[in-house]
Amino acid sequence: MKEISINSSFTIYENTKELPEDIQELMNQAVEIRKKAYAPYSKFRVGAALLLDNGKVVLGSNQENAAYPSGLCAERTAIFYAGSIYPESKILKMAITAASDTNQTQAPIPPCGSCRQSIAEYEIKQETPIEIYFMGEIGEVYKSASLKNLLPLMFDKKFL
Repeated sequence: MKEISINSSFTIYENTKELPEDIQELMNQAVEIRKKAYAPYSKFRVGAALLLDNGKVVLGSNQENAAYPSGLCAERTAIFYAGSIYPESKILKMAITAASDTNQTQAPIPPCGSCRQSIAEYEIKQETPIEIYFMGEIGEVYKSASLKNLLPLMFDKKFL
């Protein structure tokens, strides 16, 4: 028997004002699209903004459905749209913000497991890391230099 240790490393910004200007703008776009989320059931709104290597920004918000599995998270909405419209472009940076209609979210909200797997697929496909910035409605912003920090034992096509 042996034991392994897996470590993750994040940069923590006290608030959005500490972010680099380009990331502040990306997060502002995520906040604006978050407000357009369709979340009548959970009352939990998420916005995602992706910066692509072609300079385009692609936005996504969560879209719920009464048949819960039929909804889609903001991150996957944005990623799949980017993959459809700009299939040859790489995702450089991703900004994610989440807010509840019922209480203020102050802790950074990371992508869910399904979104992590979807981000992993694109990060592996493009062979370059995706910087991921995530926050709640207010407060600290976490930066991960790669999806590997959030999902260190990734499942990918090499296992198939």
